[in-house]
Amino acid sequence: MGVSDNTKGFALAVVSSAFIGSSFILKKKGLKRAGKSGTRAGVGGYTYLLQPLWWAGMITMLIGEVANFVAYVFAPAALVTPLGALSIIVSSVLSHFMLKERLQRMGILGCISCIVGSVVIVIHAPREQSPSSVEEIWKLATQPGFLIYAATTLSFVLVLVLHFEPRYGQTNILIYLGICSLMGSLTVVSIKAIGIAIKLTFQGISQVTYYQTWLFVTVALVCVISQMNYLNKALDTFNTAIVSPIYYVMFTSLTIIASAIMFKDWSGQNNSSIASELCGFITVISGTVLLHTTREQEMAPATATISWYIGKSTGDHMKTIDDDHFVILQSSD
Repeated sequence: MGVSDNTKGFALAVVSSAFIGSSFILKKKGLKRAGKSGTRAGVGGYTYLLQPLWWAGMITMLIGEVANFVAYVFAPAALVTPLGALSIIVSSVLSHFMLKERLQRMGILGCISCIVGSVVIVIHAPREQSPSSVEEIWKLATQPGFLIYAATTLSFVLVLVLHFEPRYGQTNILIYLGICSLMGSLTVVSIKAIGIAIKLTFQGISQVTYYQTWLFVTVALVCVISQMNYLNKALDTFNTAIVSPIYYVMFTSLTIIASAIMFKDWSGQNNSSIASELCGFITVISGTVLLHTTREQEMAPATATISWYIGKSTGDHMKTIDDDHFVILQSSD
């Protein structure tokens, strides 16, 4: 008895999550080593490109993304996408043992809320269409609704890069991950078009001669490079246990929104599904706030005060407290 397509998709999605979760840790260790020998990635350095560990993380992530891409060929998105949350668990466990990073109790609750909310959103997300050619995807991508979404997304990215990153990039995790997630939602469209082009080409219907194919390839490369650049900055600056779930939640949410706008699947949703999705979004937002609050608490320096009274006796007479003095030391250590 043969293995079903859903089983193949499930297995590939689990393998993908394991590789992607591990890649966060490998890249983090590579970034930390690079920061000791040169300019940190968080402040614009690129010495991590000389680190074998960072490249090992990139190769691991690439294997994971390929496995995830193939998983969508065998199984529906409602099965594959929620399994991406396993990468959060993998990276959190590995960061505890390999990076000695800890997540506070409220952070754990936020992580669980993010995973639960994302699963609810994906389960009740509308089904997207299955375009049969690159030209069909191009027509969907040039609809007024999606063009407005793409223009809005790029505008937000520019504002984040030019205004917010120089001022708050080192203190607010949502800046770097916001850029990654916004660009990621556009990457999905391009990757889907490339996948269809490859599939049709193997079936004997060449898509190489269509300029749309190469345009999608260009967009995908630009978006992926931008994502990797800012994801490196996020990993170099913030706790991996927090970067992983927030990035997953934001990327998943924006991808679902972009897909819904492009394929116009929301019109077929019933009230029950819409209500479930709203509950999922509220849960995700709550979890994100908890994780962000936990990060702020970790960054806030602890204060301590040590004080003692210095007195000295002279013969049978002890000086009064008014005659002597106190020494008070304040330290964050």
